[in-house]
Amino acid sequence: MRFPLFATGLLLATGVFAATPEETVRQATVQFAPNVKVEAVQESPVPGFYEAIVGGEFVYVSKDGRYMLNGRAFDVAGKRDMTEASRAKVRQTALAKIGPDKRIVFAPQAPLATRHTVTVFTDVDCPFCRRFHEQIAQYNAKGIAVDYLFFPLSIHPGADKKAEAVWCSKDRPGAFTRAMAGQDPGKATCPNPVAELSELAQAIGIGGTPTMLAADGTAIPSQVAMSPDRLAVELDRMAQASVAKN
Repeated sequence: MRFPLFATGLLLATGVFAATPEETVRQATVQFAPNVKVEAVQESPVPGFYEAIVGGEFVYVSKDGRYMLNGRAFDVAGKRDMTEASRAKVRQTALAKIGPDKRIVFAPQAPLATRHTVTVFTDVDCPFCRRFHEQIAQYNAKGIAVDYLFFPLSIHPGADKKAEAVWCSKDRPGAFTRAMAGQDPGKATCPNPVAELSELAQAIGIGGTPTMLAADGTAIPSQVAMSPDRLAVELDRMAQASVAKN
């Protein structure tokens, strides 16, 4: 979901005074988008503002409820994208609630060891998703495990039914691979997490497929994610940076 009303970058919300951060953000946003859900509110690294996820987007609301900003916040001195860092934390928290029973996993097989795990939001009818999966053996060979979460896009009518059929197969990884190769997965139905995962994707700002997230919630650029070699190097770099930081 996108907010045309935030396109100007700064909005005035007069007369909004609330007792809690959640009320402040809700009363500010309701004046412009009354039906949009406020999913999370927290203290912002930007002094005087709350940071919130509203309809899957990050916004900043002044603590008096008067001003609302949409866009990225940068720490100029530290050369750091503070909004992306906050998004990563939100994604990491959300993914931690998605157990293995809602994922389709392709992991390195013995004697190979798993060095890194990434989560990929995918769509059976997405051409780039199919191209990514064509290389799954190469990712696994480099010690990268891939956890797939279904996110069928509305631009692909029927992709949700294909995702459900794959999920309801006795051999999910095999059915997934065949579907990614263009084979009809059939019409099997059963209780499945497709709708739940789609809602999750939208809530944390995932807008397309394939979208890859590292273990810490960082979004991996597509040009890196689509290359097993470059991805392995980037994940190693991120792991080393995390160790150095701690």
